[in-house]
This record gives sequence, C-alpha cells and structure tokens, in this order.
Amino acid sequence: MRTAQVYRWQIPMDAGVVLRERRLKTRDGLLVRLAQGGREGWGEISPLPGFSLESLDEACDALLAWVTAWRDGGQSALPDVPSVAFGLSCALAELEGSLPETADYRAAPLCTGDPDELFALLAAMPGEKVAKIKVGLYEAVRDGMVVNLLLEAIADLRLRLDANRAWTPVKAQQFAKYVKPELRPRIAFLEEPCKTCADSLAFARETGIAIAWDESLREPGFEFIAEPGVSVVVIKPTLTGSLEKVRQQIAAAQAAGMTAVISSSIESSLGLSQLARIAAWLTPQTVPGLDTLSLMQAQLLRPWPGSTLPLWGREALEPLL
Repeated sequence: MRTAQVYRWQIPMDAGVVLRERRLKTRDGLLVRLAQGGREGWGEISPLPGFSLESLDEACDALLAWVTAWRDGGQSALPDVPSVAFGLSCALAELEGSLPETADYRAAPLCTGDPDELFALLAAMPGEKVAKIKVGLYEAVRDGMVVNLLLEAIADLRLRLDANRAWTPVKAQQFAKYVKPELRPRIAFLEEPCKTCADSLAFARETGIAIAWDESLREPGFEFIAEPGVSVVVIKPTLTGSLEKVRQQIAAAQAAGMTAVISSSIESSLGLSQLARIAAWLTPQTVPGLDTLSLMQAQLLRPWPGSTLPLWGREALEPLL
C-alpha cells in the first residue's frame, strides 16, 4: 500500500539576503513524503524566486497531481517542472534505497569580505581551502578590491566567485583591474560574469580569470564544451530537474573534460543534506557549494552537521495532502 503526504513550509531568512535585486525575507517550499512496504522517502520542492521558471504555486499544483496519481497506484512520468522533478526523484530514490547515505558535508564557505571571518573556517577545512563570494551586488571596483584583499591575506586560498550575469563588459573589466594579475590564477572560477556567453568568454580571454557556466546550462542548445578559460559547470539540481537529468549533465561535463560542481539553491537543511549525498556520490573529488544554511534562521527535519540553528520538526509544517 502506498501513502503520501505533502507539506508546505516557510523559514525566515537573515536580513540582507538579496536575489536578483529583490530582498528575500522568507524561504518557502514544499516537502513530500512517499511511503511503501515499510520504507519512506522524502523530497524537497523549493523553486528559487528570480531563478526558477516555475512559481511555488505552480510547483504545488504539479506536485499534488503527481502524488495523488502515485498514491492511487499510477506510474506517471515525473512532471516537467524542474523543482518538482528533482524533489520527487529524491523521494523515490530514498524510497528505493538508490540514493547513497554517504554525504559530503564540506562546503565552500560564503564570505562577506572580512578575511578574519574566514580564518577559523578555513583552518578546520580538510584539504583544499576554498571560499565563495557573491559579486555584482555592489560596485565592480569594490568587488575587485575585496577579492584582491582576501587572496593577499590568505596565501593558500582559492576563491569561487558568482556574478549571476550582473556585469557589462566594462564593469567586468573594472573588477579585473583591481585584482593583481599574479593573484588571478587563485580565482578557481567566476560564474557567468556577463549577460552573454560571448562577453563572458571574451572576459576570460582578456583577463586570464577562469569562468564557469551556471545559468547557461538551462538555456536551449547549451553544449558541454571545454573552451579556453572555462572548464567548470555549476549544477543546481533544484533548477535542473530530476536526479537522472543531474546525472546526465555531470556525465556530459566529465566526458568533455570539465569539472561539475553541485551547488545549492538555498534549500532547507533537508534538501541540503540530500545535495551533500548527491555530491559525495556523483562528484566525490569536488567541494560542493552548499554553504547557504547560514542564510536561514532554522533547520528543517534533518540537521546539518555542526549547525547551531534550531531544528524544526513536523509541527512546523503545513499539511496539504
């Protein structure tokens, strides 16, 4: 016999979280629980405002329709809604026992720009010292100065930067001007500096700063091709789709000689813990980009190791099915 529940949740965010020029006061999403034969599987469906094509209401409609059919014995294909397909595929994988339990809880810590805040985090980080900075929220010159300061202050640091296509070619060059050429190789990659792929590739050629594809993966006709200056793809499963599609993208990237990095879309601790398992399974040699729990004010159902945030249980969830 099959049983299923769908829940809605909302977690307050720390003040100051801005996505695509909009302040995110709460993180809202859905959880699904599928049960059969004494086993259960959970999945998270949380479209990211400003990035996901679907709204939470649209995701909810697709989720409820699929879950109702599944509970009644149907074998429907997963919905063509990325966040729903991903969450359901995780729930099914847990139910079937095909999602490995081993997790990679390493995370490139998000840095606010103060080197002192990084020292303790990096000292405890095994292996490669990696941190991430969101750029493009302030003036490009300021971003360049902060990056240069961090690279000078921490000699073995490698930085991942994410611009979310915020810069014109002129602003991207203003950023690069303030990063010393000898420090630029320690920028592991800069995600999508410019609004077009052509401008981003030109930036990489002209500055020697490596770039990575993120938003471009979700555009029609994207091909996994290692080009000069770009050898990394950042895969956000909530924005990508089912686990199978995530596996296909990682395989295509690796076949092209590119590095795939699993990255969060500000999921709850439950979703993040599943991403950590996916990263350990599919990209075991690469530090994932999962350090977004600190943006929230609570954890949900499953704790993230070392987090001091309160852990909310099922009483914090709103039952929908």
